[in-house]
Parts: sequence; structure tokens; C-alpha cells
Amino acid sequence: MASRRLRTFASSGASVLAWAFVCSVFPGTASAQFVLPEGEGKDLVQAICTTCHQLNMIQNSSGYTQAQWEELFGTMVDLEGRPERETISNYLATNFPPDNPRPSTPVPGDMEITFTSWQTPTLGQRSRDPVEAADGTIWWVGQFGNILGQLDPRTGEMKEYVLPAGALPHSVELDRNGMPWYTGNGNGTVGMLNPDTGEFTVYEMPDPNARDPHTALFDENNTMFFTVQNSNMVGRLVPSTGEITLVTPPTPDSKPYGIKMDSKGTIWIACNASNCLLSLDRETMELTEHKLPQPNTTVRRLAVAEDDTIWYVNSGLGYLGQYNPQTGETREWSSPSGRGSHPYAIEIVDGIIRYNESGVRPDMLVRFDPSTEEFQSWPIPSGNIYAGIVRHMRATSEGDILIHQSSTNRIMRVNLD
Repeated sequence: MASRRLRTFASSGASVLAWAFVCSVFPGTASAQFVLPEGEGKDLVQAICTTCHQLNMIQNSSGYTQAQWEELFGTMVDLEGRPERETISNYLATNFPPDNPRPSTPVPGDMEITFTSWQTPTLGQRSRDPVEAADGTIWWVGQFGNILGQLDPRTGEMKEYVLPAGALPHSVELDRNGMPWYTGNGNGTVGMLNPDTGEFTVYEMPDPNARDPHTALFDENNTMFFTVQNSNMVGRLVPSTGEITLVTPPTPDSKPYGIKMDSKGTIWIACNASNCLLSLDRETMELTEHKLPQPNTTVRRLAVAEDDTIWYVNSGLGYLGQYNPQTGETREWSSPSGRGSHPYAIEIVDGIIRYNESGVRPDMLVRFDPSTEEFQSWPIPSGNIYAGIVRHMRATSEGDILIHQSSTNRIMRVNLD
């Protein structure tokens, strides 16, 4: 179906939101899922932490010392100078001390990398999906905080724009004119910011069942293609006309997720709940399903190599995979940390595959050389602790990659080799 639903909003401009607002737009529902141990501070943790996220995020952590807990929740809520701070950190350290039930398996090697990190201004926003603009600035979204942000890495200056209510952006992409677009995962929209005017142009999905736009890209004609994960759709938006076309994959509930384009103009899409990749004809919007061999495979994201082979993360089974569209051949390599490693984001730079293992602690950045089939990996820091998960990574013009640590609100550049 095709339709046009367009609205325009004025941004509130550069802004640092109050923590209470951040939490109000993304309330937690944790108390029914996990019961905190008894002890002094339990009620404070229940009241403060669950305002923004579920308690199982505490339960599933690797545990920290009191100082480490204070550093971690200091990126989420400002309790500096308040008596609750020590009570909460003491409670957490007592009941959730360092005890990593999901250890990663580091792989040593000869290559070296360094991390450059910037912490975003608004606490608790869950910053993610940074992308580099032509002028070297970096755009990101803060999903919990309903924020679109811009970073100048040369000065460290950051500017945040409050998005239209309820957008809860999942990702940001730049069109061919350098304009930043967000996917409104919370209200079934996609939108563009004009940084010169602060005005948003918002496009509503023509089908109310298309609730959660996810990840997007633009082709050479400045046409947007995007996934709508839980709604099980793939979309096309022509910004010049506002026309939106939505199509449904062959497999119900396949959950289209990551999206990339090969050199021939074919759009490739990852299935996050089925053992498949999808290819999309841009003109006809016809989807073709390409089955992957292992039934329990799920694919978060993918990347396209120079030879147009598709590299993907087999998140469900803990593999790195390669699919050849010309032959239909699939190859997979076990990720260093094994079946539970849950590979997530992926990018290719100079023919080398980079991805992260999100199901273990620390979250590992993995390097794979296809020519030698050798791995190397590094822990990804969140300040002085390891507490993050990378959900997307993209290359820079200088051959580095941009990642994030959403749980500690960090945008990061990985300086490669």
C-alpha cells in the first residue's frame, strides 16, 4: 500500500532534559518480573531504578563494587550529594557484587585498537546508533530520552534536540543531502530534522499496524528504505512526494531488523526471528526470502562486502556467517565466546569484519579476517567499568568505526589498527 501522511513540528532546540522527563517517556515495568532481595535500600532501588528500566537489568548484570555501581547509575540519574546515593550503591554492591555468570572469551592477537568516548548530556537517554556526517560531526539518537543529538568530535561540543512526543527513536540515518532522519519506534513515524531551522518534518505510517519503524537507509535517489521490526514489514518512503509503501515478508513474525544495500542496488534485510535473509527489489518492492541452514538462526544485523557477499551475525546460535547470493552457499564460524555470545552489530572496513558479542560480559569487539579465518577480540569499556551493549556500528570516512554504550550513554569511536 502507498499513502502520504505528513506533519511538521518545531523543535525545542538544544536542550538538556530533566531526568524525570526521560523516565516519564519510557516507564519501567520490572517489579512483576524480578523481586529484589530484602535489605536497607531495597525500596529506594525499587522506586528510582524501575522508573526507567526493568529490574532484570540489575539481575542480569555482571555485578559491581560499590564505587562501580555509583559510576554506573551516575550515568542514569543524578544523585550527587543526596543521601540516597550511598544507600543505593551499598545495597547494590551487597546484593549484586562482582560475579560474572556470562564471561566472554577474549582472543589475543597482534592488532591494536583504541577507544575514544563521549558521554551524552542527558542522563538515562540510552544513546545509540551514531553515524558520521560529511562535515565530520556525529549524529545519534537517545531512545529513552526521545532525543536526536549531534556531536562535534573535534571540540566535544554536543547539541540535543527534543523529538516530537512519543517518537522514542530507534536509529538515525543521514540522507543524500546530509539531513538527519530518525525512525520513530514508539509512534509509527519517521522524521527529518532541518538543523538550520530546528523544524521536524514527520511522516506517519499509512497502516496503523506499522507501529515500530526500526532501521533505515537511503539510496542514490534519496529514497528511504526501512524495516518495521515487530510489525513484520519493510517500507519505502519517497521524501519528495511523501509516498510510503509497506510490504510484508513471506514468513510471519520474521521481524525485519538490520538493512543494507549492495553495489547492484539490491536491498538486504536481516530476520531477527527467523532463519532467513530478505532481498528487496527497490522498484517493485518484491521481497525474496533466502533461508539460512540452521533452524534456530536469528539475524540482528548484516553487512555487504565489496564482492557483494552478505556477512551476518547469527545472533541466536553465536556464529558469524557469510551468504553468497550468486551461489546460495552459506558459511559460518563459531564466535569466540560461543553459543551464548549473541553477536549483534557488524561492519566491514578494508575487508575485515568487525562485530560485537552482546550476550557476554564484557561486551566484546571482535575482529575477523576472512583471508586467514582468524579472530581477535577486545573488551568494550564504559568508563571504568564494562556495562554496555553495542546495537549498531558504522564506518567513518577515515576507516574507523562508530559504536555506542547505551546503558552508560556513551558515543564511541574505535580507532582501528
